[in-house]
Amino acid sequence: MKAKTLKPTKVNVVTLGCSKNTFDSEVMMAQLQANGISVEHESESGEHNVVVINTCGFIENAKQESIDTILSYAKAKDQGLVEKVYVTGCLSQRYGDDLKAGIPQVDAWFGTRDLPRLLKTLKADYKHELVGERLLTTPVHYAYFKISEGCDRKCSFCAIPLMRGKHVSTPMEQLVDNAKKLAAGGTKELILIAQDLTYYGLDIYKKRNLSELLSRLSDVEGIEWIRLHYAFPSGFPMEVLDVIRERKNICNYLDMPLQHGSTNMLSRMRRGITQEKTERLVSDIRDRVPGIAIRTTLIAGFPGETQEDHEDGLRWIERMRFDRLGCFSYSHEEDTHAFSMEDDVPFEVKQQRASEMMELQGGISFDLNQAKIGSTFRVLVDKAEGGFYHARTEHDSPEVDNDVLIPTSAGHLRIGDFAEVKITGAREHELEAVPA
Repeated sequence: MKAKTLKPTKVNVVTLGCSKNTFDSEVMMAQLQANGISVEHESESGEHNVVVINTCGFIENAKQESIDTILSYAKAKDQGLVEKVYVTGCLSQRYGDDLKAGIPQVDAWFGTRDLPRLLKTLKADYKHELVGERLLTTPVHYAYFKISEGCDRKCSFCAIPLMRGKHVSTPMEQLVDNAKKLAAGGTKELILIAQDLTYYGLDIYKKRNLSELLSRLSDVEGIEWIRLHYAFPSGFPMEVLDVIRERKNICNYLDMPLQHGSTNMLSRMRRGITQEKTERLVSDIRDRVPGIAIRTTLIAGFPGETQEDHEDGLRWIERMRFDRLGCFSYSHEEDTHAFSMEDDVPFEVKQQRASEMMELQGGISFDLNQAKIGSTFRVLVDKAEGGFYHARTEHDSPEVDNDVLIPTSAGHLRIGDFAEVKITGAREHELEAVPA
């Protein structure tokens, strides 16, 4: 029988899934640190004795990755390499009760809004005075900035409302204070995230209030870029575009998942919009904010998707010429509206259709990048690696968009600083540049 340890608690937080989980892990880590508990993010030192796994449960691949990660730490616990394993996040919220019996090595399971209970289990107090404080896992010069939690949308494919609950906006004053704290610590770029940015304010201000929030955040001294992720197309608040156009520190960038190009599929997905209305919205956005980069995400193989629907979507992608596009195969999720439909598109067909969409977008991205050669851009330098500085333009979000590669031999640049560069070469997902 293993003797009870007297070692101080050292926590390793492992984060899976989206940027919203990254944000939640950073809040948790700040609370632990404020309680005098040693905490690291995805540490490989092997010195920690407690692991907290922040899981994703969005689609099948993400769920499997979360389960595999839990099982790997369960094995580490069996081998005596860690003493406690805790699981939190979306997978735990949705499937914790079902998983308990199969993975008894996990000491406790917590949902998406169980942070105070998780802290108590770790013998830490939830410190209300720390609201807004985070221990950043990103480079200090940029930070994900969550403005609301949950979602009230009824998209037929989506399980997020089951895991995250109803939409709850964070009060504007609190967000402005949080932005000021981040700026004081050296953060220059805020990446606004939520399940649905465009719903912001409806619950507490009785109106869509993203435009006012953007104006107030853009007034925060030290914040030089504000980027918008995860906007919903139906009911898009057009006044937001005026703020983007008028404020120099709001990036000409919009991440707006559209999910499909076929009206038939959009109806089955319960998206509240048609192909025609989507095209008109994108055209209006581009007219009102010239030069804006639009990133979108699509689903391949939704129940009932015919070859004709797919080809309609391909023609639509060709017409729209999005700056960025991601695609994933439909995942049949229990307790969603779509689960009552027959998952009738074979896996191989889903994969093939997703590949065709990405191949088409690859050509579009290549052409758009080639058109940038010879132009000068202001970039933010993220890191130096492999003989190059890796930077981004205002049209590029971390991890998912273009890297601008600048030879370190071309001159000294500081990580986290802005620089003017001239584009000298371009590929599908990368730009080459030299200091201007």
